[in-house]
Amino acid sequence: MIVTLLKAGWLNLRRDRVAQALTFVLPIVFFSIFASVFGGQGSTSRIRVAVVDEDQSELSGRIRAGLERETGLRVRTADAGGARLDRAGGEQLVRSGDVPVAVVIPKGMGAGFGAGGFGAGAVKIQLLADVSDKIAPQMVLGLLQKVTMTAAPDLMMKGGMEQFEKRAGSLTPQQRVAVDAWLPQLKSQATGQASGTGDGAAAMGVSAEIVDVMGSNTRAASLVSFYAAGIGVMFLLFSCVAGAGGALLDEMEAGTLERLLSTRLGMSRLLLGKWLFLAIVGVLQLTVMFLWGAVAFGLPLFSHLPGFAVMTAVTASAAAALGMVLATVAGSRAQLSGFSTILILTMSALGGSMFPRFLMSETMQKFGLLTFNGWALDGYLKVFWRDAALWQLWPQVLVLAGLTLIFLSLARLLARRWETA
Repeated sequence: MIVTLLKAGWLNLRRDRVAQALTFVLPIVFFSIFASVFGGQGSTSRIRVAVVDEDQSELSGRIRAGLERETGLRVRTADAGGARLDRAGGEQLVRSGDVPVAVVIPKGMGAGFGAGGFGAGAVKIQLLADVSDKIAPQMVLGLLQKVTMTAAPDLMMKGGMEQFEKRAGSLTPQQRVAVDAWLPQLKSQATGQASGTGDGAAAMGVSAEIVDVMGSNTRAASLVSFYAAGIGVMFLLFSCVAGAGGALLDEMEAGTLERLLSTRLGMSRLLLGKWLFLAIVGVLQLTVMFLWGAVAFGLPLFSHLPGFAVMTAVTASAAAALGMVLATVAGSRAQLSGFSTILILTMSALGGSMFPRFLMSETMQKFGLLTFNGWALDGYLKVFWRDAALWQLWPQVLVLAGLTLIFLSLARLLARRWETA
């Protein structure tokens, strides 16, 4: 009897493709995503960084070249028009989210380096950073120190010897000859190596400081918007799928859908009405989520109402349309629940609803833009974190509005099976 039950269970599993995917495929997908992010593969992602060289000295040129050779960095030194970046341009790239860090080598760095500027009064390299990315500024800071130590050991030794002579007296002719003979060897070693760990006279490095250009110390509550948007969008998808299933599949099983189609209403108007209701409920759902964030966690909702309203409208519309597609393609409630769970959880993991996309590798970040969640979250972060103007939301609004039209058209096409049944 037990053997018979086992055979029956195996036959049911073989016939149920959704159950197979939930049992075997979805765990592997989630394992792969989390392992690539937190298991070490995500560390291979190249950090985008802008380099602003205000000094234009031999030292700054070596630092810039060393950063460009680093395999962990993707260095940008020019603006969109090809002109050399200045401080304002580098800061704007950080504010707009194009790069998480801009390295500014200030004027006087080369002169101060040679004059022994290693202490508290030294000219400092500034790292203009968006500190919502906790990893990139520290990674760039470490690589900057590494590059400095390997790029200019001869300049470091020269500056150190100048300081020695100021405090301990001039070198003897023999010592001067020895130093002058050693400096070219150090320079040749520095310019000939791609990267490495510095040693010897280069161990002092340069002074650097991280500057938070986003002002997050006074706007820490804006980070709550990421969690509100991420969780809100994920559960919005679940509620839209459930609502669409109840609106169409339950009516089909109860026989009321056939009676509705026999009236003058028609399938197009029926789908449009169901979609509009789901979109309105979705707007209310996201509004309640963000209102709770404002009341309980200080999310600055009321100072960002126009951007919030635009993003919420297009996000809820697209989510409702996707729910209609999934409901029209499913044959039953159980089938809808199964494959919609797989789709929504996968999109949420790749799109950033579960953890920030900047933790992912470059390839996974690009895959995230293939998801509904990725575009919606990017829009909300533009509104609440980057204080973007309404017109700057056009990429996210355009994509989500386009998805709405595509999903509605697809749902109408798939719904023809009920008209011909």
